[in-house]
Amino acid sequence: MSISISVAESVWQEIESTHSVTDDHLSILHFVFGKNFERATRIVDERGVKRISGEPSGHFVFQVVGESKRKEQYLCFAEHYCACYSFFYDVVNRGEQLCCKHQLAARLAASIGTCIDVKIPDEELALLLSRI
Repeated sequence: MSISISVAESVWQEIESTHSVTDDHLSILHFVFGKNFERATRIVDERGVKRISGEPSGHFVFQVVGESKRKEQYLCFAEHYCACYSFFYDVVNRGEQLCCKHQLAARLAASIGTCIDVKIPDEELALLLSRI
């Protein structure tokens, strides 16, 4: 499992440094993350990732649209946490996935520069985060 994480991390770093994704990158990330990565690419293609940044601190959280008909929006930190059911069930509880599709979408969108950037006062960001 840790080898997969190391490989994925080196691919993410390459994508972040060039702000572009090659077919090789996509293949490797799909191999590591499977169906969650496919779903994440659809979310990114549909511009479903917002980066909500507090001002003046610059701290941020991602808000990612779900794929259901209700289009829920989940707050997440790309590498550590998501408020969705799948994160708690598949990642934390069962350990079957390394991360959820929302985390992958946030990381991918941030890496290639396709996040919708929203600036809010730090106080508003703190309030938003207190609801997680």
